[in-house]
Amino acid sequence: MNAPETAPAQIQVPPGPIERAPSKPRLGEQLVSRDLITEAELEAALQLQSKHGRKIGENLVELGIITEEQLLPFIAEQLGCPAVRLRDALTDPAAVRILPRATAQRLDAIALFKVRNQLTVAMADPQDLERIDEIRKLTGLRVRAVFAFTQVIEKMIGRCYEEDFAVDSVTADMDETAVEISEDMSSVDSASIENLVEGSPIINLVNYLILQAMRKGASDIHIEPSRKYTLVRFRIDGQLVEVLRPRRDIHAAVISRVKVMAKMDIAQQRIPQDGRCQVNVEGKDVDLRISTLPTVLGEKAVLRVLDRRRLTFNLDELGMPSGLLVQVKSLLAKPHGMMLVTGPTGSGKTTTLYSALELIKSVHSNIVTVEDPVEYQLELINQVQAEKSREFSFAAALRSILRQDPDVIMIGEIRDKETAEVAVQAALTGHLVLSTLHTNDAASAITRLTDMGIKSYKVAASLSGVIAQRLIRTVCPHCESTYYPSAEYLQSLNYTGDRRRTFTRGEGCKNCFDTGYLGRTGIYEVLTVEPEVRTLINEDNSLEKIRGWFSEQGGQTLLASALRLAEEGKTSLKEAARVAFFD
Repeated sequence: MNAPETAPAQIQVPPGPIERAPSKPRLGEQLVSRDLITEAELEAALQLQSKHGRKIGENLVELGIITEEQLLPFIAEQLGCPAVRLRDALTDPAAVRILPRATAQRLDAIALFKVRNQLTVAMADPQDLERIDEIRKLTGLRVRAVFAFTQVIEKMIGRCYEEDFAVDSVTADMDETAVEISEDMSSVDSASIENLVEGSPIINLVNYLILQAMRKGASDIHIEPSRKYTLVRFRIDGQLVEVLRPRRDIHAAVISRVKVMAKMDIAQQRIPQDGRCQVNVEGKDVDLRISTLPTVLGEKAVLRVLDRRRLTFNLDELGMPSGLLVQVKSLLAKPHGMMLVTGPTGSGKTTTLYSALELIKSVHSNIVTVEDPVEYQLELINQVQAEKSREFSFAAALRSILRQDPDVIMIGEIRDKETAEVAVQAALTGHLVLSTLHTNDAASAITRLTDMGIKSYKVAASLSGVIAQRLIRTVCPHCESTYYPSAEYLQSLNYTGDRRRTFTRGEGCKNCFDTGYLGRTGIYEVLTVEPEVRTLINEDNSLEKIRGWFSEQGGQTLLASALRLAEEGKTSLKEAARVAFFD
């Protein structure tokens, strides 16, 4: 008798939809919900991910949006395994050698330490069972996988497998210093240099550029794109010098890092942006004024380095000849009137004005400035930041300042007729007004004001003096040499001294980047508005007549000041002609 066939078991399906365990939110969503990053910052990291394929967390760290310490707990929660920040103290050299270097590089893994028959290995993908199994078979040990960032693993592999390993040459000299980024212009705790060196290469690169700019005395850092590479140049002594050519593919990341520092919108790449931040470099607080500009090849960034310690706000130390210094101090001693400082951008006008304010400031005087931007903060002086909007332009700010009972007013720049009219009116009503103009020489400031629409009689009544100035490079003392220039060349410069004498020039060396110059000093032209000048202004006489009067009175022009420095061996004739020869 055959046994009855057993009926197949029936699977009981509960009524209604099957309930699934809720999926974990993605890493980026978690960080946004915890207010650790913004939606724009997440979008920037996702764009970088689409270009380079790296994981979102690595991109966030590389851009400087979040630190490893902040991010690792979230990654550990996502992966369900420990996440570690690799460092030298975490690795056992004996355990590292258990895994051959070639295998470590191929698997993006590094052995950390061994306890009995278990090997703890840091991996970029600790959930890759095939790689874990390969390590187990190769070593004969049980493998405990933990997470670490790919780039950090690669760096540790290089450090641990080579006895003579050295830090990458680009950041090698960062060993004894730190570049700390401060927020809202106040100091905050930052990573030590050991953490910086172990961190993102993009952060290290930007820190390195700031550090080198400080050490070399640069006033600006230019980071600009080209077709094949990123070009980094420093402006040293007024001239741009190429210092580095990083790979083109990291340009967007470098610019994003700079934007993060300056609290700009890193997702916006098609409009210019401005920002600023404060950094601490080798114990010195330095302000960075940062500007970005979209170009056809990508965004360009310029970082203006505002290092107060490199400047001296002292008129006696600006290189002004004693005779001219006496004239300037007499202009500042007047209770009212307008004194102008003229010259192109980067000629030291702001430094001269700040030095003047330092000389005349007092607890008994109300000194107010209106600037755009406020570059340096001074004690006992009320500094006002003008805005681009018409609601708080220079002219609008000046009108408000006049209701604040000022004794001295400093205007960052007279840019338009409205500002000029308010400044002239303030000078005529008992205030000492200091400001700047963009003109080639001192006499041109007079015609510039009349061209703006200011009546000649008002210019004559309000203007007390004009200082024209330039910054001229000085010969490098390490490679200076003397030579005899030709008589024809001296004649072309209108040189009236001994044409058989020697002059100095620099041959170029490593100390001066082969330029022959190291450092700068000022050259000056001071025109005091005497009664004769007021008459010429009122009569609407030409610029040449005012210059003629200035020459007849023995006034020293910018070219004469530059040639005097060349005679003293402080600068070269070529530099004097470049800076001050306008004919």
